Amino acid sequence: MSHIPPLDPNVAARKGFRESEERIKRFWKVADVSADEGGWTVRLDGRTPKTPAGNTLTLPTEAAARLVADEWAAQGEFLVPGTMPATRLASTAIDRVSQTREPVAAEIAAYAGSDVICYLAENPGSLVARQQAEWGPWRDWAARELDVALRPAEGIVHRAQSPEALERVKALALALDDHALTGLATAVPLLGSAVLGLAVQRGALSGEAALDLSRLDEAFTESRWGVDEEAALRTAAHRAEASLLQRW
Repeated sequence: MSHIPPLDPNVAARKGFRESEERIKRFWKVADVSADEGGWTVRLDGRTPKTPAGNTLTLPTEAAARLVADEWAAQGEFLVPGTMPATRLASTAIDRVSQTREPVAAEIAAYAGSDVICYLAENPGSLVARQQAEWGPWRDWAARELDVALRPAEGIVHRAQSPEALERVKALALALDDHALTGLATAVPLLGSAVLGLAVQRGALSGEAALDLSRLDEAFTESRWGVDEEAALRTAAHRAEASLLQRW
């Protein structure tokens, strides 16, 4: 989403922690967490790493903090930012989303306006039947559990959803804390669906199950024509991200 562009995880210097393009050699032995007044803080040999904006890397729960600490613990001789998605999420929540909650929630609501589970194929019949069988229950769930009623459409022609439904999605997003909102704002574009993102956030769906639902069309095409190596790698990366977001 435009208001939360990807952040490289903070990188460390011996006299502090700052962003850098240089390769940073691992200087800590133990990555752990400790309870603080504001939540749970990541510790590297007892010292606290900072976000790229210089904020303390503190998370609201022990489980979330341990996700981040485990990434630091798993680093080898050099810090590899690309292997630290939870650290990136935490930094984004602290540095960016905390300052842009309203527009981030509005973008989540915008996805509900063109939610993937509302757009049924016109053909072939087997795909249409599968979409109706697998997406319909989640539209029903959204109406029942979230008070978000979205109308399905056939084909690619846009069908506007009610302003009330979109405002409800925005309100649900704004009710979350910064870290949960960051997870939702990351999951929704990955899935192309505000409903599936909210289902993962609320524990009604696993991340991987939500990803499978979001790519029914793609999976149908693969079943007919096969999967090339590049597509398989992309799907595997998306699956890993969806799994992390579920834990987040």
